[in-house]
Amino acid sequence: MPVQTIADHYDAELRRHNEHLRAATAVAATDRVLDIGCGAGQTTRDAARAASSGTVLGVDISEQMLERARRLTREAGLQNITYELGDAQVHRFPPAYFDVLISRFGTMFFADPAVAFANLAAASRPGARLVMMVWQGSERNEWATAIPEALTAPEKHVSATWGPGLFSLAETDAVESILQKAGFAEVRFTDVHEPVYYGPDVDTACQIICSFKTTKDLLAGLYAGEAQRTLDQLRRMLADRLTGNGVQFDSRAWIVTARRLA
Repeated sequence: MPVQTIADHYDAELRRHNEHLRAATAVAATDRVLDIGCGAGQTTRDAARAASSGTVLGVDISEQMLERARRLTREAGLQNITYELGDAQVHRFPPAYFDVLISRFGTMFFADPAVAFANLAAASRPGARLVMMVWQGSERNEWATAIPEALTAPEKHVSATWGPGLFSLAETDAVESILQKAGFAEVRFTDVHEPVYYGPDVDTACQIICSFKTTKDLLAGLYAGEAQRTLDQLRRMLADRLTGNGVQFDSRAWIVTARRLA
């Protein structure tokens, strides 16, 4: 069996979240849709099926993920999707063009959220809808606390840490202010409380977590014995979360909706 990485697994991890987001986007047949941080394109393809007489543009900063998205789109036989490499914060979109902006955990990593959402607002027609999913705070996400705790080297008291941005849009007041200043109104937050899925068994979950850059960086700085003890801790933690439906962690996210001002 090939080694599993987070890139291979990401859509499966978020399968329950994706159902909520797909329902919330409510893409219509003639809509022109922008998928921000589209990754391997699952949400892009979902939108394209709904926008059967419209178009969908998926934008991401990873050419590797876009290559996978293009392949999966060809295999699905979808003709109304275009993918572009770019950072949505500064990407030059056609002005006042899109009817719906969507994103599944793709808007949290902007270097300057105010500039980014202003750019996205400029690409939206008056009345266009923004529908994005973002993580709530780390303290409300079991995966965000349990994994770094398990990946703590006992001898050195160093731990894996999450990169910047992952929880940058967790605070509702701050997000509402950013969106309103960018030109959006009617900002709403819907709580999504679903587990994230880390594979059918402990071995797969361990492979996935070990593919994280933060995990690789931690283990690379440890002696062999320290690294093995840290991995043993990780495996015990994962075993504690093995259910009849695989390894799962509790999680909380927001679906944020807003409308472009006329």
